[in-house]
Amino acid sequence: QVQLVESGGGSVQVGDSLKLSCVAFRYSVSKCAMAWYRQPPGKERELVSTINSEVATNYLDSVKGRFTISLDNAKNTVYLEMNSLKTEDTAVYYCAALWTWCGGDRNYWGQGTQVTVSS
Repeated sequence: QVQLVESGGGSVQVGDSLKLSCVAFRYSVSKCAMAWYRQPPGKERELVSTINSEVATNYLDSVKGRFTISLDNAKNTVYLEMNSLKTEDTAVYYCAALWTWCGGDRNYWGQGTQVTVSS
């Protein structure tokens, strides 16, 4: 079965950087589109960034210019590089394989990784 495994979260200070990784098993990250979502404490899950098979990217307005999504097809991994972190970036970050974008019957999700930004 498909499995997405995130890593790279942690506790950092305002202005620091983190790079999240998501390795996919039994699913090709270049097949359709991949995404990072986040869920801040007490809030709804929100879409942070997407990247499709043509490497077109989109970002949540509040992270534009600070976050970068990328793919490494050789490692079957999607990354989210986060710079100039703010306290409002604190959330559980989830990797998702957006298979429904290409007609699939479901999307796939990782287990999440915690990012905590303190001042």
